[in-house]
Amino acid sequence: MNTRDILARLIGFATVSRDSNLELIEFVRDFLAAQGAIAQVFTDSAGTKANLYATIGPTDRGGVLLSGHTDVVPVDGQTWSADPFCMIERNGRLYGRGAADMKGFLAAALGAARRACRRDLRVPLHLAFSYDEEVGCLGVRSLIAAMATWTHRPRLCIVGEPTLLTLGVGHKGKTALRATCCGQPAHSAFPGQGVNAIYLATELIQRVRERQAQIEQSGRRDPGYDVPYTTLHVGVIRGGVTLNIVPDRCEFELEIRNLAADDPAVVVGALEQDAAQIAAASRRPGALSDIRLEVINEYPGLETPADSEVVRLVAALTGSQERIKVAFGTEGGLFSGRLGIPSVVCGPGSIDQAHKADEFVSLDQLARCDAMMDALIEHLT
Repeated sequence: MNTRDILARLIGFATVSRDSNLELIEFVRDFLAAQGAIAQVFTDSAGTKANLYATIGPTDRGGVLLSGHTDVVPVDGQTWSADPFCMIERNGRLYGRGAADMKGFLAAALGAARRACRRDLRVPLHLAFSYDEEVGCLGVRSLIAAMATWTHRPRLCIVGEPTLLTLGVGHKGKTALRATCCGQPAHSAFPGQGVNAIYLATELIQRVRERQAQIEQSGRRDPGYDVPYTTLHVGVIRGGVTLNIVPDRCEFELEIRNLAADDPAVVVGALEQDAAQIAAASRRPGALSDIRLEVINEYPGLETPADSEVVRLVAALTGSQERIKVAFGTEGGLFSGRLGIPSVVCGPGSIDQAHKADEFVSLDQLARCDAMMDALIEHLT
């Protein structure tokens, strides 16, 4: 099986994050076993999803890790020209859900593993395939916790998110929060007897907007990003039951995408102060008023020095000296921040195709990724 064939098999597994990825993991485990490589499978507590980790070559030293996620985003509500879970080729492109994000890279990594099994590697090649990346880099955390106890861990990591095989050296961190605003119910004919929880929410949302404007005006900047400053964004709001009741509860969710130079905990602390002030100003005897902020997900950013070993290696493998910082988050920040494994982002396909109908990766991009993998194998040999 070549990379194209492997990709067709991987796309055929409908590994939407809400569903199981076990069939794909079992295919990968069996594929590697047929090459003589042993893969460890780390199943989640429910037994419906799993991470996979494999090593080709010596096990008593570092090596290079190829990291990717097996889950894909849903196709619900999208209009595809063909079955999204059956790969088709058209005009030099391979179409299917996950073709770019990021099963194209997984296929190239498996092809490389197959070729590496036939070589006498001096330095090992590692594979780490995770679940639930698309919902907040959740699944890989249990694998990282296990790796933290290992005597020998990878020396370097390549996360194969789609970058058109341009070398990504950084991305922002993300902190997702839920604000729960609690007021006092009342008949809407007597609104003064209640505390409107939706009003509490909108006041806090206005503070979020004010803090964002302040950051845009005078906050730190990193010209490597298309949006060169830390951002705050409110994306979901829920509140009220019916029009003639003063609502006693409203929730909204917001996120912080921070530059490496900005500590998200400082922003969270400032928002907590805002929430406390708004709630206190709305309180009166016999009426409840409260706002609670909780972090529901977070992952660190990635900031890999341009002169680091992993950057020099991948630049040599790709033959390109271009460096970028990507707008999206990856598991690279976790490998780097939690395990101290210097990481970069570099994979086939364009992020512009990700999450859309008729997602594709070009045959040229897969061929270039295969060439990068061949150069890596030579380096490890």
